[in-house]
Amino acid sequence: MAHLLVVESWVGSMSRLLPRAIREGGHEFTFLTRDLHHYLRSAPEGTAHPLLGARNVLTADTNDVESLLPEIERLHGALGFDGVVTSCDYYLPTVARIAARLGLPGPTPESVENACRKDTTRRVLGEAGVPSPRFAVCADRAEAEEAARRLGFPLVVKPVDLCAGMFVRRVDDERELTDACRAIADFPVNARGQVRAPALLLEELLDGPEVSVETVSFDGTTHVVGVTDKSIGGAPAFIETGHMFPAALAPADAEAAQHTAVQAIKALGLDSVVAHTEIKLTAAGPRLVEVNPRPAGNRITELIRHVTGLDLAAACVEVALGRDPDLRRSETGLRSAAVGFLVPDATGTLEAIDGSGQVQGAQDVLEVQFAEPGRAVKAAGSNNEYLGHVMAGDAEGLGARARVESLLSGLRPRVSAR
Repeated sequence: MAHLLVVESWVGSMSRLLPRAIREGGHEFTFLTRDLHHYLRSAPEGTAHPLLGARNVLTADTNDVESLLPEIERLHGALGFDGVVTSCDYYLPTVARIAARLGLPGPTPESVENACRKDTTRRVLGEAGVPSPRFAVCADRAEAEEAARRLGFPLVVKPVDLCAGMFVRRVDDERELTDACRAIADFPVNARGQVRAPALLLEELLDGPEVSVETVSFDGTTHVVGVTDKSIGGAPAFIETGHMFPAALAPADAEAAQHTAVQAIKALGLDSVVAHTEIKLTAAGPRLVEVNPRPAGNRITELIRHVTGLDLAAACVEVALGRDPDLRRSETGLRSAAVGFLVPDATGTLEAIDGSGQVQGAQDVLEVQFAEPGRAVKAAGSNNEYLGHVMAGDAEGLGARARVESLLSGLRPRVSAR
């Protein structure tokens, strides 16, 4: 039995999948957090959060890495960790540094830091010749305005160190650029209390559909699990409204996306990692959007397991323990699985989601989850404001997306103004 250290986590699906994968692998874990109440608040009423079922639940300032490292060294001496993991992007660099400090398996700290910082990713991949959009890294709004004149509108403005599409915006002129830069500057601390980098990333707007490539890298080899498609809405924001696995792509497009993802992972030097790499399939060929050195969120990991039997959360655990993961597929009875998200377009209080009763027992549905009435609702500006989701499968082919979209079309959130 191995003993893993889990440092923080998202509170969504991966906070369930990771503990389950650890236990199903016959292992145990210690959970370390700076804010225990963050996880207590996120558990449904009357239930305990799965992470709090750890062998040990400990608190420490996970945002202060320099003081954390010697503290974890002392814990390691007493408890004996065999691997260290997290599902939260904001702690991936911390986990890489812990693994290096303790001599445990894992990607190098430099490779993870370069993948988690969008501006550094652009520089590293540009130097390696990985196809990417034209870009500029700007210290402030004045530099961004100058870079925009050089790159030309339309552009995409991004913070360099946030997740879930937060503050990522399309801008078509200087006024919109100014507004986008101001919004980013007005968010100086992320949701986990970490002070943000003030830099801005400007990129050319890419045409074409977006996909993600799911991979597992171990012992210098990157294995492609498959390609997931992505639907985007909420302009000028870029909100993920749904996914299907596998993506309905021509073989040449799928191969090009996979090749680009493997190129990017190699250029960043990532190994011993499950990765989720986002790519735009433009008229000029694939262009790298970003590399996330952790299993895919937004229910993609679940879609993959429904179709292939592969558990990427379990693969994440195995590579963290220095073990070659089992990536053999099994027959599941499904050829595709898709998820669609209910995205609010109004701010207020949720009164009801009309049509939800018909969806619950509908044919082909794999999973349904909706927000409860009374919840405060915010018109969506990122992937953080969903009111729920519907997941469905198709045993015959690539019809899962159409099935999900049909089910979502019958849902009507009723939101009253506050």
